[in-house]
Amino acid sequence: MSVLTEIVAGVRADLRERMGEVSPEVLRRRAESREAWMTPEAVGAALRCADGVRLIAEVKRVSPARGLLAAIDRPGALAAEYAAGGAAAISVLTEPRHFGGSLDDLRAVRAAVDIPLLRKDFVVHPYQLAEAAVAGADLVLLIVAALSWPELEMLVRQAGEYGLAVLVETHTEEEVDRALAAGARIIGVNARDLASLRVDRDVYAGLAARIPGDVVTVAESGVRGPADVRAYAQAGADAVLVGSALVTDARPADAVAAMLAAGRREGLT
Repeated sequence: MSVLTEIVAGVRADLRERMGEVSPEVLRRRAESREAWMTPEAVGAALRCADGVRLIAEVKRVSPARGLLAAIDRPGALAAEYAAGGAAAISVLTEPRHFGGSLDDLRAVRAAVDIPLLRKDFVVHPYQLAEAAVAGADLVLLIVAALSWPELEMLVRQAGEYGLAVLVETHTEEEVDRALAAGARIIGVNARDLASLRVDRDVYAGLAARIPGDVVTVAESGVRGPADVRAYAQAGADAVLVGSALVTDARPADAVAAMLAAGRREGLT
């Protein structure tokens, strides 16, 4: 069993439990009646800047590849540090079994910052979109490798009905094509193969040319510091998602600022 298959199996089991506690109908009504913080179009605009790469900074306790990264007792305080450093958006891992996250983390971060908020999880059911909307997310992650074509198309459409933007994650040419066909306006290219957990930082450059210029592109994984942000910016990324390198830094605001400085357009050659 691949790592991705194992994670998704756990996600589906936890999902069944939560659906038994709050019915899909009740949660759907709450999601439909919520007041969105930001429109999907505004989220996309926040992740693109002519002057340089944008940064999505992640609240992430555990990595399946590296184990425990940080305790993060106050996720809202960490997110505020990221925002102070200039992060354009905050990503919050909400998967509990392999990443140590929760929807409580998402709610805590929403209370602490007013920039776009991404629910990063293995979304396989509309119920999770409703959860994200109710908890205050502006953006949700959909992983092409974890979804069938009907599931991907349906979840992109349903997210829009809840007023959520979607970051559609890809790793291959075929997955990029599927993301575009599903109507994705923000596409992530993950340098980490979720089946093997191996990282290949050249994946982004290899796929970027396949993505139209009017679609926001996000480079994911493999960022060890400012030099990697610079390399992704040189390859044309609009935004870079950074997790482990930030949560393990004693000065997260400064770390964000240093990465943004490395990704400024005028400094690229």
